Amino acid sequence: MGFNSSAALSWNATQNDLTVSVADDATIPTYGLVSFQIVIAVIYSLVCTVGLLGNFFVMYLIRVKKASGLTAIDIFVFCLALSDFQFAFTLPFWAGDAIMDFSWPFGYPMCKIVLTMTVLSVYYNVFLLTAMAVARYWLVASALSLKCTVSTSVAKWISFALWLLALVATIPTIIFANTKEVLGDELCLLKFPGKKWLAIYHIQRITIAFFIPLVVISTSYILLLNFLRQHNVNANNQQRQSKITNSVQLVIIVFLVCWFPNHAGVLWGVLMKFEVVQWSDAYYYFHTYVYPITICLAHSNSCLNPVIYCLMRKEFRKSLKALLRSLITFS
Repeated sequence: MGFNSSAALSWNATQNDLTVSVADDATIPTYGLVSFQIVIAVIYSLVCTVGLLGNFFVMYLIRVKKASGLTAIDIFVFCLALSDFQFAFTLPFWAGDAIMDFSWPFGYPMCKIVLTMTVLSVYYNVFLLTAMAVARYWLVASALSLKCTVSTSVAKWISFALWLLALVATIPTIIFANTKEVLGDELCLLKFPGKKWLAIYHIQRITIAFFIPLVVISTSYILLLNFLRQHNVNANNQQRQSKITNSVQLVIIVFLVCWFPNHAGVLWGVLMKFEVVQWSDAYYYFHTYVYPITICLAHSNSCLNPVIYCLMRKEFRKSLKALLRSLITFS
């Protein structure tokens, strides 16, 4: 199920026994829990709606701001909003997958297209968040020390390079995205030649889409806060200092809350594939009933990004208020 699915099962069923081994990449069917399926589908629908509207407004406001001049951060935010906007278009497919009890109803071609778009968007999203954290520190440090700063043209080239990097990271998905019938249900999953391939793929994902970005983002913002304190920036404005500190904390907390549960579940599966931990009923119930919720939480990041990185900025809030007032007056 999307970028974050991690536990499709190969089943050997006897009369009253199911032998289960983790083999492929999809969400386990819940077999009849209609209310659970509806909840997941509704969450996806809400995330899709908020993601489309929020990211559209972000892109529009940045286009309006272009007349007065854009910064490197504006370029990164625009690319982030564009990536999240594209990602939101994949969510109705995953909502349909959920309402069909995680049985893929759209066929093989759409499985490969939607899964590839999902993975590409998420990698690009995380890479941009990381680049923005580094850029924010570098821009502040360079402004005070008169070093070379990051221009908008450089930000565009960095954004393009990150997209190429995300595309390279998505190659396994492009190659191995497939549909597979399990107990009469067609699942959209990553069909690797063996279990170890899937484990290596997940290790790659945890490393370059979570662990390294988390370290870089946290380090960049800690350096930023230390730099501001050392140079007494906003020293006479405690409210301004508090806002900067709170925004930095919010960025890190949101990233952790949205992605850690999902990656923790993936890591559990990886440890089991390498037989570090043994299969248990707890793993089955986690991936059947809890893991889809962690996927929704991770996907909701596409709604929160515009709020954190754009709408928290005073000039954008003013522009949004003016836009909403004009829309209300027009209607």
